[in-house]
Amino acid sequence: MKTENRTHNMESRTHRIALCGILGALALVLGALEGALPPIPMLPPGAKLGLSNIAVMYAAQSLGIAPALLLAVIKGLFAGVTRGFTAMVMSLSGGLASALLTSLLIRSKRRPLGWIGIGVAGALAHNAAQLCAAALMTTPALFWYIPWLLLFGILTGTLTGVCLCVILPALEKLRL
Repeated sequence: MKTENRTHNMESRTHRIALCGILGALALVLGALEGALPPIPMLPPGAKLGLSNIAVMYAAQSLGIAPALLLAVIKGLFAGVTRGFTAMVMSLSGGLASALLTSLLIRSKRRPLGWIGIGVAGALAHNAAQLCAAALMTTPALFWYIPWLLLFGILTGTLTGVCLCVILPALEKLRL
């Protein structure tokens, strides 16, 4: 019985590590694809859809807070390697804030927001943390940007929440 228990724990741990690796790769690919998209007219400078947050949200739901935060760090380091120090600071600040809030909301017992609400909350946390980081690196005058970031956070958070709602049944069937 002990050997069977140990084997199950090892398989479970191996599965979690593999899933974390797959989600990390997915987050990086989605982030790279987003970076390749041309700027969308009428959107604030530097604004992105946040599609890689789908992987972070799924990690928070299926693996927990630590793997979700790990994915945010991986994304931030990747931004640093590919786009430089400022991109890394912006990615880390927004990604860690978003992953933390998303994880806490997913783990809450009542979970009144649903996936779309959690996506919006994560996007707003991401934007707020990035705005604070940008203001510290440049000037507090950036806070005029808040209305645009609120609007864009609601739109992109809704998009990521809807995307996760659509793909979650397929992921659950695969038992990922």
